[in-house]
Amino acid sequence: MPFRSGFVCILGRPNAGKSTLLNALVGEKLAIVSPKPQTTRNRIQGIINIPKQKGRDGAQIVLIDTPGVHKPDSSLGRKMMVEVREALEGCDLVLMIMDVTHRFDPRDQFAFDLVKQSGTKAFLILNKVDLIREKSKLLPMIEEYGKRYDFHEVVPISALKRNGLDTLLDLIMKALPAGPAYFPEDQVTDQPARFMAAEIVREQVLLNTKEEIPYAATVIVDSFEEGPKLTRIAATIYCEREGQKGILVGRGGQMLKKIGTAARLQIERMLGTKVFLELYVKVEPGWRDSRAFVEELDWRRQLEHRMVEQSGERIN
Repeated sequence: MPFRSGFVCILGRPNAGKSTLLNALVGEKLAIVSPKPQTTRNRIQGIINIPKQKGRDGAQIVLIDTPGVHKPDSSLGRKMMVEVREALEGCDLVLMIMDVTHRFDPRDQFAFDLVKQSGTKAFLILNKVDLIREKSKLLPMIEEYGKRYDFHEVVPISALKRNGLDTLLDLIMKALPAGPAYFPEDQVTDQPARFMAAEIVREQVLLNTKEEIPYAATVIVDSFEEGPKLTRIAATIYCEREGQKGILVGRGGQMLKKIGTAARLQIERMLGTKVFLELYVKVEPGWRDSRAFVEELDWRRQLEHRMVEQSGERIN
């Protein structure tokens, strides 16, 4: 079998387990995970390099985790759906992931429609099967979903328990075309460490706050100075109202300290250095409906801006 490669889009409704699946398949935590819907706001690439084996020349699978499919009602929501559609463009395979603990919902049809519009080969991934005692209950689901799209494969898995992932990887590899590696063997993601640090801070906001705070908060890294032994990071958590700021800071700054400590430990594990993390909280009223502000959250745009700034400094 020749070397195979391709881009595989993970598609599904919020909380179906897309990010958990990405992390499990890659073997590293690339995407933040929380029980709250719409945790993922950007498309995230995870790269799997499968070495040459007996009778096979190996493969490179580029997984693309996407925001949960939903009908947007804000600039942030619209940007998230742009991320989904861009991920679908040019991908070689779609993994349509469904949570088997939930019955089919009319909102699920929106996700199926996106797969149809893409015209791309797709697998149906039945996730969280470890939570179903009677596996026979899966058969009506498979029949129901099969009426809505002609899936090439149906694969029951538990992303959290890592059950069925070897079978899934093997099927993905066979479905991809022969082609070259798109990334170096030692690369596991296209995300810069700066963006991943911001996401780790946001994950702690998601895990430690409730009600509207997780959805009204976002994080931007203001400075990132990486050294051999110490990395200095300053980041701002933006929210929409003064009351939300008060909750994020907490009495005597305790909540902000709790978020910062947990995030710092995770960032240290990611970077392999000590980290000095400074967090600030600012109010940006209605930022989710501000197209300009939402566009600035895109790490690709942030990277472009820094490159322009650095080239200007060199010219001066």
